[in-house]
Amino acid sequence: MPSRCTQPAIHAVYARVRQLAHLASDAADYLVDAVDLLDDTRAGLPVELGDGFLAVVTEQEARRGAGRCFTLVASLTALGAEDALATAELFVAEHRHRGFVPEYQPPALSPTQDTTLRAVARGDVAITSGKPYLRREDLRISISTIRSLESRGLVMREDCPDWFRDERVHLTAAGRRGLAASFARPHSTAPAATRPPARPAATAARAAVR
Repeated sequence: MPSRCTQPAIHAVYARVRQLAHLASDAADYLVDAVDLLDDTRAGLPVELGDGFLAVVTEQEARRGAGRCFTLVASLTALGAEDALATAELFVAEHRHRGFVPEYQPPALSPTQDTTLRAVARGDVAITSGKPYLRREDLRISISTIRSLESRGLVMREDCPDWFRDERVHLTAAGRRGLAASFARPHSTAPAATRPPARPAATAARAAVR
């Protein structure tokens, strides 16, 4: 029977997953509305303008309406990737607390590589003109770090439909496994460098005279 102190974490995971599902469903509905609006307008069919009122609109008006739908989708999904990452980390941390340790060993990453992998998981990294484009101003990521993660099969690039971005950087399956395995993992402290034993005072004095 799980202890009471762990119950809030599980409830939080379930609540976040339900919220993400609702946001994804609402976003999908708006995308369908935008497609229907554009398709019906191009076919010369009347579209619903609200309160059951139907009218034939111009293609320019339809595009503006679709643009409003896309804006709503962007608002609904703006924090989706970041919240999904936080939820996954909470879930893995709770499993570790209950004694379930992932069998998959996380890859050895430098702090910069770990930061980059998390930024990619949040959807914050794109490529423009061969250089990283970051959605957050507090991030500093180099193209060499992205290439090093690519060479290890942890991230990959895909063409980005955004006119201002050339490529979007995604986690691969190995990248997702590696990142999940690193969640809530105790950091091992490297042993301090051992110094040679100090010389006795008399020995040190004789060495200095020589």
